[in-house]
Amino acid sequence: MQAPKELKQAQDIANLLDMAVKIPFIGVRVGLDFLIGLIPILGDVAMLLASLRIIQLAKKMQVPTDIRRLMLRNALLDYGLGFIPIIGDIVDLFYKANVKNVRLMERWWITENKEAVDARTQALLADWKAD
Repeated sequence: MQAPKELKQAQDIANLLDMAVKIPFIGVRVGLDFLIGLIPILGDVAMLLASLRIIQLAKKMQVPTDIRRLMLRNALLDYGLGFIPIIGDIVDLFYKANVKNVRLMERWWITENKEAVDARTQALLADWKAD
């Protein structure tokens, strides 16, 4: 069983926004959310819109409303922190709202599809042992 295309798209967006580049020497990964977020107001608004795309994909996957509300809270917290000069940018280095939101989606999907995922894993393991 494969994950839905919406989940893969959300993972790709989150990685681009939060983890695309590793900062040398300190080893922290940043993405467009941090870099574009350095542009006052417009950068934060643009990144909020990108974060909302992940939530839209969650809705398309039929992720429950309570989880989507938590995802929205994460996105709005990230957005709000972006308005605090310097501190907001520093927090943005470590608070990866998009990655957190995708993890929520992944956990929900795995929980909903546990039996099928377990069966597929067992079949792959059996094939691997047979080789």
